[in-house]
Amino acid sequence: MVRYRPNVAALILNTNGSLLICERSNMPGAWQFPQGGVDNGESIEQALIREVREEVGLGKNDYEILESREGYRYLYPPEVRERKIRKNGNHGQEQTYFLCKLKPTAPAINVHQTPQEFGAYRWIPPNEFDLNWIPSFKREVYRAVMEDFFGIRLEAAGNP
Repeated sequence: MVRYRPNVAALILNTNGSLLICERSNMPGAWQFPQGGVDNGESIEQALIREVREEVGLGKNDYEILESREGYRYLYPPEVRERKIRKNGNHGQEQTYFLCKLKPTAPAINVHQTPQEFGAYRWIPPNEFDLNWIPSFKREVYRAVMEDFFGIRLEAAGNP
């Protein structure tokens, strides 16, 4: 039986409608949304609040949750799947995405948290998100998320 680890991800829009993306500190050129696993005993909304605070320094009063959608799944790549199965019994992740609007009074994003998952961030129009920034095993999820939330059909170079 395939098991998926519960995970949350934040699509954070600023007051101009630009989308927050963050570059992984251990993978230059890999940009993604703030996200992370749901801890035992935690609701998905509690996990979102914790992950956003840990990864980009925003508190729960700095943004408003507009909507959420669940059921986005991916399997870990074969080269790490066996290790993940041994570690926590999961073959992949099942994500709930939250569309959030940054409040005008919110502080600046701070990706220099401890531990530092991200080394940089930027704000982009949603239609400028590039699927080539994402490892291939996650691209279908990101493609679906961008279409579901923004009505944008993204393609990766060489991967229609």
